[in-house]
Amino acid sequence: MIRLALPIYVELLTAVVAVGLIDLLWVSGLGEGAIAAVTVGTTAEYLAYGLFLAVPTGITVLVGRRDGRAPLGPVIRTGWLLWAVCSVAVAVPGVLLREPLAALFTDDPALTADFFLISLGGLPVYYAQTVVDGVLKGLGDTRRPMRHAIICNVLVVALDPLFIFGFGMGIQGAALATVIARAVTLAIALLHLVRLRVPAGHGLTTGEVLRTGFPMSGDFLARAVVGMALVEIVAGFGTAEVAGYGIGQKIMLAGVMVFYALRQAAMIRTARSEAVRSPLLLGLGSGAAVALVLNLLAAPVAGMFTGDPAAAVSFLRWMTLYLVPFGGLIAVGGVLQASGRGGRLLAATLAGFAVQLPLAYALSSWLGVTGVWLSMAAGASISLAAAPARRAGAPAPAHDRAPRSTRTAADPPSGR
Repeated sequence: MIRLALPIYVELLTAVVAVGLIDLLWVSGLGEGAIAAVTVGTTAEYLAYGLFLAVPTGITVLVGRRDGRAPLGPVIRTGWLLWAVCSVAVAVPGVLLREPLAALFTDDPALTADFFLISLGGLPVYYAQTVVDGVLKGLGDTRRPMRHAIICNVLVVALDPLFIFGFGMGIQGAALATVIARAVTLAIALLHLVRLRVPAGHGLTTGEVLRTGFPMSGDFLARAVVGMALVEIVAGFGTAEVAGYGIGQKIMLAGVMVFYALRQAAMIRTARSEAVRSPLLLGLGSGAAVALVLNLLAAPVAGMFTGDPAAAVSFLRWMTLYLVPFGGLIAVGGVLQASGRGGRLLAATLAGFAVQLPLAYALSSWLGVTGVWLSMAAGASISLAAAPARRAGAPAPAHDRAPRSTRTAADPPSGR
């Protein structure tokens, strides 16, 4: 599990966390308004990713189940069809409605709308990369997606200062640098996918991919929506609190990606009928370890982004109560998803949010932003209690445990 999860963690850290942190680090010199705009912009991008997540998740699980047993071509073709549909359905309205969307979350919507114009317009590139990586992960190959993420991250490091300051584009430069870096990385990834020479086949429908991936997408989308709602609540306490929340979230994501790496590793192994032992205990232990590290590093790391890190440090301190149950919940999610019990996980997540959001509004009126942080801990604890964690280590359904057929020369390598 750890060997499989480590490349995934590096991939997530560089492709999801580091890019956002680099953008924040560079735009921090432009003021709190720019920090808040990038915070809202990247949160919206996570929401848009959640709308598409069912596709790469379904691809990973179905490729894992079919590898060595059935043709992979139908899965990949269906993935690209869904990519085209979702790209148009999400990116076009996002760009056209960028100004009213930005006005929902900030008192200065112009900066955020400028960021949306490029970041939401570049979503098809982001979506395409997840399709390619979903295929590779289904084959048990987590190292190539990691390399793709590192390449993208290096390009963002080089391009951000050039576009933000060199070309004088400000926060739009940060968004454009990210889209260009992702486009170059996608070209490299597509070359590798073409070389796999996946054999053709038939018999798969778009419904099968969507049904397989929907619980994970629903879980992610619910978290993104709640995240946007929390931004709105925190915004009521001023721009400084939004900036502190944004900085704290970016720092915390570096630790949270440990949980998501464990979830993907558990999902891949379960789909491929490989052993998964105790993801719950591993997730709870990881949550405690991440909370400890964040408490130790909160002040110095937050100080890298702002001269007054008090709001971000306070957020990270309170997140100790949230990270332990959240780590356990996310880690067991991979097994539940790949073994056909993802709907139960989604139900547990929604149950936690049904308590968290009203509690956030109620406690924030009494305790200020601290009440928001306490509501997050309560929601995660309720979700973990409601999840079928005791059976999370159960084997995959019988139809998924059939022995794999012998490979032919035309079959793609498993990557294991």
